[in-house]
Amino acid sequence: MFSRLRSDVQCILDRDPAARSRWEVLTCYPGLHALVLHRLAHACWGWGLRWLGRFISNLSRWLTGIEIHPAAKIGERVFFDHAMGVVVGETAEIGDGCTIYQGVTLGGTSLYKGTKRHPTLGRDVVIGAGAKVLGGFTVGDGAKVGSNAVVTKPVPAGATAVGNPARIIQAESDAKREEAASKMGFSAYGVTQNDDPLSQAMRGLIDSAAGQEHQIALLWQAIEKLSTSQVSPQDCVPSDAARLEHFEAARINQLLD
Repeated sequence: MFSRLRSDVQCILDRDPAARSRWEVLTCYPGLHALVLHRLAHACWGWGLRWLGRFISNLSRWLTGIEIHPAAKIGERVFFDHAMGVVVGETAEIGDGCTIYQGVTLGGTSLYKGTKRHPTLGRDVVIGAGAKVLGGFTVGDGAKVGSNAVVTKPVPAGATAVGNPARIIQAESDAKREEAASKMGFSAYGVTQNDDPLSQAMRGLIDSAAGQEHQIALLWQAIEKLSTSQVSPQDCVPSDAARLEHFEAARINQLLD
């Protein structure tokens, strides 16, 4: 028990630059207090003491502002940062090394008892402030959910989900992360320098429209030359005129999916 507590304290010191000492973490971090109380409540739940587990969970909610159902499964080195208003449902599972910020809901969309209603987070997942992850699906290892995103479908490992409803930014598109995050080893609040995929699609359409305007201007220049001189048609075609289609419709459709 004490070794696990030391691991929890160390992960907070590693990820939160505001943490100054182990004593400060032990006495002033409600996320750590909520984890300790949840382990007690989860043990009672496993022993069949369901009412006592719910009572400890409710007491933890009063003390920390974090509501974790005693049946939820939480791994090691999980960090609830600030975490006021976090809700973790009954069948939720949180893998090792996850970071969860304030206002996050790991909720369900089904009302059927005995079913997997809440999400499963893989290892080292980051859930940004205010995000809602709703449903009995899996968020893959190393994935990130942006602040205020609403996720209702699986997130691949290493990808980032942003927006409402959430859209997936694949890992290869997420290479330029926050500079501070690269130094700290994780992405604070699960955000990246990339915009929402809808914004990327709109930029692609704007770039395409601008390119078409340029090609139309070149076409009129060629027509003007033909109408005022007797040069051959080959000499009238500007060097930067596009003779083949290059509009990436499939790429834009992928961003919108």
